[in-house]
Amino acid sequence: MSTHPSAWNLAGYGTSRTDVGDSNTTRPQSPDPKRKQRRDSAAPLMHTPPIGGSQSQNETSFPNPLITPIIGDLRSSGLYRRRHKPEDDDKTHGKDDGKDTGSKNEEDEGVSSSDDEDDDNDDEEYESDNESQTSDRRTLVQQTGDDIRISGLDLEENPCRQKFMLEEETEIVIEGYRYDRVGYTLYRLFSVLTCGLVWLVCRWMPHWWIAWVGQRAALGDAQWLVFVNQYGERDIIRPQHEFYGGAFGSVFSLDQVKNEMRHRHHDRRRVINMDEKMPHLILVEYRYVRLAYHPILRKFLAVGYWKDAHWSSLKNIKTGLSSEKYQQRSCVFGPNLINIREKPTMKLLCDEVLNPFYVFQIASIILWCLDDYYYYAFCIFLISAISIISTLIETKETMKRMRDMSKFECTVRIFRNGSWRSISSTELVPGDLIDIANLTVVPCDAVLISGDCILNESMLTGESVPVSKLPVTDSVLRKMNLSSAAIPAEISKHFLFMGTKVVRVRSGDTISPATAMVVRTGFNSAKGALIRSMLFPKPNNFKFYRDSFRFIGVLSIIAMSGFLISSINFIRLGIDKTTMLLRALDLITIVVPPALPATMSIGTSFAISRLKKLGIFCISPPRVNIGGKIDCMCFDKTGTLTEDGLDIHGIRSVSIHGDNKRMFDEETRIIQDTNLDDKDDVTTKAHILRVMTTCHSLKIVDGELIGDPLDLKMFEYTGWELEESGGALSSGLKMRSELAALQPKKSAKVGIMPTVVRPPGSRQDLVLNPSNTQAMAPVEFGIIHTFEFVSALRRMSVIVRRLANPCMEVFVKGAPEVMADICSPESLPVDYKEVLYWYTHRGYRVIACAARQLNGVKWHKLHKLKRQEVESDLTFLGFIVFENKLKPRTTLALKTLRDAGIRQIMCTGDNVLTAISVSRECGLVDEHAEIYIPKFLSGSSTDPRSELSWDSVLTEGYRLRNDTLEPLQSDFYGRPYYLALTGEAFRWMIDNAPTELLHRMLVKGAIYARMSPDEKQELVSELQNIEYCVGFCGDGANDCGALKAGDIGISLSEAEASVAAPFTSNTMDIACVIDVIKEGRAALVTSFSCFKYMALYSIIQFTSVTLLYAFGSNLGDFQFLYIDLFLILPIAVYMGYTDSWPHLARKRPTASLVSKKVLTSLIGQILINSNFQFIAYWMVHQQDWYKPPVFDPDGENIECYENTVLFLLSSFQYIFVAIVFSVGPPYRKPLWSNGRLLITLAVLVTLTTWCVILPSTWVMEWLELEAIPFTFRMLILMLAWTNLGVSLVSEKYLFPHMATWISDGLKRVRHRTRPGYASLPKAHKKVYKRVMQELGVMDM
Repeated sequence: MSTHPSAWNLAGYGTSRTDVGDSNTTRPQSPDPKRKQRRDSAAPLMHTPPIGGSQSQNETSFPNPLITPIIGDLRSSGLYRRRHKPEDDDKTHGKDDGKDTGSKNEEDEGVSSSDDEDDDNDDEEYESDNESQTSDRRTLVQQTGDDIRISGLDLEENPCRQKFMLEEETEIVIEGYRYDRVGYTLYRLFSVLTCGLVWLVCRWMPHWWIAWVGQRAALGDAQWLVFVNQYGERDIIRPQHEFYGGAFGSVFSLDQVKNEMRHRHHDRRRVINMDEKMPHLILVEYRYVRLAYHPILRKFLAVGYWKDAHWSSLKNIKTGLSSEKYQQRSCVFGPNLINIREKPTMKLLCDEVLNPFYVFQIASIILWCLDDYYYYAFCIFLISAISIISTLIETKETMKRMRDMSKFECTVRIFRNGSWRSISSTELVPGDLIDIANLTVVPCDAVLISGDCILNESMLTGESVPVSKLPVTDSVLRKMNLSSAAIPAEISKHFLFMGTKVVRVRSGDTISPATAMVVRTGFNSAKGALIRSMLFPKPNNFKFYRDSFRFIGVLSIIAMSGFLISSINFIRLGIDKTTMLLRALDLITIVVPPALPATMSIGTSFAISRLKKLGIFCISPPRVNIGGKIDCMCFDKTGTLTEDGLDIHGIRSVSIHGDNKRMFDEETRIIQDTNLDDKDDVTTKAHILRVMTTCHSLKIVDGELIGDPLDLKMFEYTGWELEESGGALSSGLKMRSELAALQPKKSAKVGIMPTVVRPPGSRQDLVLNPSNTQAMAPVEFGIIHTFEFVSALRRMSVIVRRLANPCMEVFVKGAPEVMADICSPESLPVDYKEVLYWYTHRGYRVIACAARQLNGVKWHKLHKLKRQEVESDLTFLGFIVFENKLKPRTTLALKTLRDAGIRQIMCTGDNVLTAISVSRECGLVDEHAEIYIPKFLSGSSTDPRSELSWDSVLTEGYRLRNDTLEPLQSDFYGRPYYLALTGEAFRWMIDNAPTELLHRMLVKGAIYARMSPDEKQELVSELQNIEYCVGFCGDGANDCGALKAGDIGISLSEAEASVAAPFTSNTMDIACVIDVIKEGRAALVTSFSCFKYMALYSIIQFTSVTLLYAFGSNLGDFQFLYIDLFLILPIAVYMGYTDSWPHLARKRPTASLVSKKVLTSLIGQILINSNFQFIAYWMVHQQDWYKPPVFDPDGENIECYENTVLFLLSSFQYIFVAIVFSVGPPYRKPLWSNGRLLITLAVLVTLTTWCVILPSTWVMEWLELEAIPFTFRMLILMLAWTNLGVSLVSEKYLFPHMATWISDGLKRVRHRTRPGYASLPKAHKKVYKRVMQELGVMDM
């Protein structure tokens, strides 16, 4: 999430805006007009009552003409960041409210600008829509510019509508409605009169239902609420009204209300009076997020991020809750349970059956029964029933797995009404004081009050390293702001997250237990947010799925045309109206085959099964096809491109030379034999050993030393022992005393004493001799206080005291870039930069060490020391150098991706120079290309007026222009170069750079270092904004956001958090990326082939039936059965069984069904096959033995020569079309490699040939065929094989050239200009392609 000030106003949970816009303003579909959403089975309940309780109804994403535009494409950070000039704010607003209002207005302006740019990138067919939407957005910005400032109190505001920022990426609009009695009565009347047809249409089109039966109402008076998110998905929910009587402060936090009232002065006192009573409570639950209505602000606010005003001191918290407060909070927050509501089986069955696809199938079956096609109707009914039941079972199993994973309940001890008692964890509410001593899993989000503990947070972060938690202090409590979902690092070290596993708990003393206070419960917890992201993922916007619905629409138009023509012909023949209607409607079921959607998913299913065999698991099947279009892959470094573990390469201590200059010593790998009692201050080697043994957060749990891998490797390298207060020793896994041996439980009530480290085998009984204390004291160091590692500071520190030494020392280790700032300049070696440069450019990870004496500080005052005071004026000690080796298959996998034209980006939290070195070593960037790093000449990442300088890492003096990011050297145009950005530079570019410069940075940036998890996610979103199809591959450690944000996310971790990623791999290297892309391409091509096959099958059958309708004939029942069950079904299934091609081609498969290549092929094959049917139809009429059929207006008229000839020829066409559309290399293996399809085709060709040449009597009777001469049978066979030859030659050679000719011809027509004017080349539709053209980049 953006950290720019413009983000703060909208990024928190519970912040909202009430819009003033006209209620009739048209709402665009989604941020990108090309990305319209549809969920076939999704619609609210439209019977009486149409809204059930507080449970969220099914969503749909049809357009809503009543809702005004939701600003911004929230896939991007553009909602939170925008370029602006500070002086603009001063011109618009006064000094008093310039800061926040400026940030909000700049945000709206930026979003409008961003959306305008996105509109320019759309295809031509959307240009008119884009213009109107852009106009709407501009109007909205003008209308809502002040809404943000005045919040929700002005009488001119629209009380019926509210904008609400639910999460960082979810903006919703809430609208209140009451029933319009007249409209609702008419709706019910028409639903009955049309036998439910109106009800069904309104179920599919809920915005029609809303417009018909709904009447706008104030949010507080509404009978039902409509929630619409930025993707157009719609939920209709009935609010709950409850008697309450509690104070405002027990529902809404003061921080939350102040956030809404920042620029409000009227009635301010009443609003912030948190003791005022609320007579009743209006609650609504949207996607498991509970909202409460604030009657004064007249808007809904999230209650899950509430903070009690009394949470200001530990003394107040330790009193626990009373029963009265518990009842109030239980009413507001609900049970502490992540309970996914499971739909009843009948409800799921109804939702599935009432899907438009199955409704069409049911109508078709009824139609076939009325037309006496009983066998065919029964078989299709059986297949549909099996499909529905299997889908139902799969849905139930999926929901059961989700429920089992999310639901957790245990017994917990709480302090309530002045005494300890045991209750179920579902009864916990915010403010409860709980005993954590005997917990195995944390049942809620809580803050640690007393004691300390170690948690395994892999469920949330994917990082398996246990995390130490410390008790909170009064100052932290007062500063703790819970109005946002994110927990800052300085608070998270006191925070216990729900679902995390308790590794160890220690009490603060021998009397009081280790306790924590409940802060968040249920779905409001961190685990709840993770589950919600899995239940409601970002909708799929893949072009193929959008085009498929359009193509079905085109087929429907063809069907309607056939319907009209056939109706006219039947009237001419004098057929009765019932038969005429049935036959004409039958054409629609032929042209739009009911099995079309099912066959399109076959290739995906086979691809998922093949990936599963490779150890790659997929939880989102639509992402498989999207994987075939990936053109940009982002990789984490550590654990993804490189090995997880780090090995110590060497130590570089510092010594003072004769000229009093401090210089680095030669690299050494031996430090264990250093004498710590040596008083020689010439070298810092002994101090570095102290840092390595004490500056860490290692713990002993169950006899095992655990902690950060770097700390673990560093401590193990020294060979020292670690002993904790519980008595556990790191060496030999021994216990120090009987007390410790008898208490192996997680909670050890022995008091928290300093952790001690000592050389191996040096522990001895302490015998003090006053006359010679120092000589007798063993070498032991006690770690008295620890300042944990903070990613923002990039360092950690400890306060250490040596046994029998009155003086304490501070040891610090961290990133070399930040350590240089906190060390005294005179302590830095003169060759500091040169040595650091040498190591980082060779891919080593460097940790800097520093120390200082802590004089005059008493033991009891340690907790009052501020970190910035401790970590200042340090003496630099030296470097610890680690090496991180590449995984064996990394280089080869990156080369494969590069050869396939897929762009590769490294996104890491490591040092930028180390990242550059690793990138060059693994081949992610060209080894000889220049790499430029931005540096701040002035200002910082938070200052919009900062100035950057882009300097080359390899060649001194080479720079880029600040305004174009192109080399200053004139002879450098077209030569490859890359950008390597730090997180700070990336943050500044996102927040402040002009859009054109930002796009150039995104196109040229190959390495992003020192990136936080939020910045990784933001990078993925920004790349998507310039129309890359982006994949992200990480090891799960803090990559969850980016894994979910990418078009595909591949996790190399088995931690629970990684389940949010679409793909999870058991093979812990990036070779799995290649497998996912290969199978994605194969699945995409298979989906195209199946779609084209089913479409052509429909047209072939449509042609046959239309020709037969000319004289009142038709195909027979068993003929339909033979075609659909014996020919089409096995072919459609086994077409998708072809394996992916083992090599990645440079050209990606198309994702558009309306591309020139696809349409040329499809239309061409339609013409070829239709013409061969016309030829056969004409030829049979020319034969001497031909007798015209005798038309019977009341009969079936099936047996005739035309029927026999067209049926036999079309049977071959159905088979041969599968051969033509079975695409092989470069995306799938050749047809002959698919043994199942090959056998199926051979059997079907043999069977059909037998039916043509030597059919038995029972076959002719069963299929209702006429006897025709043998010579004409051979002619049919010859026609069929000629049809195959023409189709194959045209598909392979003619149609690709025709598509090119058509494309070139359209270009010439488009570029034709008036005489005297030169034509400009057409800019590419994709933003990143246009930027590449501007930069002269031919290939990334």
